[in-house]
Amino acid sequence: MLGTTLTAVTDTGPGPSPDNPPDTAPAGSAEAEAGARLEAERTHLGEQLHELGADEAEFSADEQFADGGQVAAEQGENRALAGELREQLDDVERAIGKLDDGSYGQCEVCGEPIGDARLEAMPAARFCIDHASS
Repeated sequence: MLGTTLTAVTDTGPGPSPDNPPDTAPAGSAEAEAGARLEAERTHLGEQLHELGADEAEFSADEQFADGGQVAAEQGENRALAGELREQLDDVERAIGKLDDGSYGQCEVCGEPIGDARLEAMPAARFCIDHASS
């Protein structure tokens, strides 16, 4: 009976190619991970705005609802929440732009790197910890 010899092949990832030149960071790099987190956050915020109805021209209310004051208060709360979500979305989109132009992770005040732990917790952070509260 003929024996078969199996040899183990170790995959070390894709080698250089037109899609993966040797000087490009691997897909698992910190910037790639940040980009994925930012894209997920952008999608999530967009879904929240849509669910809130913030993409409509005006918040609608049931005109037959008996308590107009409660409707007005609810609409005010919805507008405030939509405003906060839009601000967060703007920050995420700004961070995605910084990834594209190579300035992601730099404080907008001093230009120093924003700490990895801060970026992990808040991928759209614009300021280092020293300038975050100023």
